[in-house]
Amino acid sequence: MGRATALAASRAGASVVVAARGEAALRTLCDEIVGASGRAVTVVGDMTRAPDAARLIAAATDSFGRIDVLVNSVGTNIPRRAIDELTAESWQMMVDVNLTAAFHLTQAALPALRQQKGGLIIHISSVAAKKPDRSGIAYQATKAAVAALAHGTMEEERDHGIRTSVIYPGMTDTPLLDRRPAPIPPELRARALQPDDVADACLFIMALPPRAHVAEIILSPSRV
Repeated sequence: MGRATALAASRAGASVVVAARGEAALRTLCDEIVGASGRAVTVVGDMTRAPDAARLIAAATDSFGRIDVLVNSVGTNIPRRAIDELTAESWQMMVDVNLTAAFHLTQAALPALRQQKGGLIIHISSVAAKKPDRSGIAYQATKAAVAALAHGTMEEERDHGIRTSVIYPGMTDTPLLDRRPAPIPPELRARALQPDDVADACLFIMALPPRAHVAEIILSPSRV
């Protein structure tokens, strides 16, 4: 979803900074953006670490002078997700990746957004945060907490012109589906959302004027 959003934003004319732990994937994405006459900077880092989140924001402001939109698409899940299969370690890993990374990114971005008196933070949550399912309590709890983080941030920062939005995608055809405890039937996967659908939702929010605020979007497959 992050990759699709970066490509869509670049095609729309944005300069983008992309971050992930995998350097090779980042380089491929950056080459694709630049090859299409876009502008992109890469940051290899782990957003569960506050210094890496700070480096991402610094790369944006150093390279392009400001940061208009932060899209948090960090997220994971695990096959052994049932409550009696979770361990203290796997629970903490889920909290770190799905929630703590969102906190670090938000906290790192706020000084720049306050200084420029505006900006937008979009968090990619999950429809599981709205409607409990079998995606696992760690996944559901952390994705719901991301929404609480977003809305609380908005209440504290609206006087600085800072807006937050949360997108709740339903089943989307990403590698995360391969981490389910049982394989997904091909006919079901074929009806899933595509990452480009989530990217389009992000661009819709980005294109709105600062006077408009989209608190939440629930985006679901029409036939699942």
